[in-house]
Amino acid sequence: MGRPTILVTAADLAAPALALLADYEIVFAGKTPQIADIATLARQHNPVGIIVRYSGVSAEVMDAAPALRVISKHGSGTDTIDKAAAAARGIQVCAAVGANAAAVAEQALALMLACAKSVVRLNERMHQGHWDKATHKSLELSGRTVGLVGLGAIGRRFARMCQAMDMRVIGFDPYAGDLPDGLEAVPLERLWAESDVISLHCPLTPENRGLLNADTLARCRPGVILVNTARGGLVDEPALLQAVRSGRVAAAGLDSFAQEPLSAPHIFLGEPGFLLSPHIGGVTGDAYLNMGLAAARNVLAVVQAS
Repeated sequence: MGRPTILVTAADLAAPALALLADYEIVFAGKTPQIADIATLARQHNPVGIIVRYSGVSAEVMDAAPALRVISKHGSGTDTIDKAAAAARGIQVCAAVGANAAAVAEQALALMLACAKSVVRLNERMHQGHWDKATHKSLELSGRTVGLVGLGAIGRRFARMCQAMDMRVIGFDPYAGDLPDGLEAVPLERLWAESDVISLHCPLTPENRGLLNADTLARCRPGVILVNTARGGLVDEPALLQAVRSGRVAAAGLDSFAQEPLSAPHIFLGEPGFLLSPHIGGVTGDAYLNMGLAAARNVLAVVQAS
């Protein structure tokens, strides 16, 4: 019998994480694996653990690997894993909670500031030879209200950043307790109505899919800025497009999308008022290391205990 196998749904894993898994055979699924590719590899190698970086894990994948004991997310969002199917099969699902909190919170801050200060548009105008000092007015964030949907590790870290800028911070999270000073918990109705900036930091669930839609966007303050570094499925994308075009939403800074990778043509591409990044909020050197180590430790905690 050879060493037990761990399948990684990516082309690489941080070297220190691989060192933790030295007693296991590591199989990489490649840069852009699809569910079918992962199922094929699971059938071939019968892994005891799967570390999920890209794509997801379906019931088909689980059934292809009878030895599978744990599915460990290289990050915090587990919506691409069929958790009900895993529970039915006695397979544990783990997440690297908080491992990329600093990176994602910084991305949210960057998107908020870029939207408020028209960074991209002014840069383009400067390169075209324009000097818009006499006509441009940016939004000053000091004294404004930012509403956070989701108050986990990322949301709380982003809250501290906003508080340092003298912003009022309100938030909604039915599962969060023991909130830090200066962070006011409010119902969603108040969050929509009172926020100058709305930033999403919650997991995607069947209950909150399409949370930001034509109805909820209509309840927001005119000229609100929207930031999403969580999951694209939280937003009804056609409704957001109309809200930006109408001015109800002044600008949207998005790092996640309903379908990824984003492919052309897409309704947001070429649209003014949209600042887009390819779901890289958690992709920094430090976060890559932290998430890899956490994912590897979560695998070992389950496999070595069974």
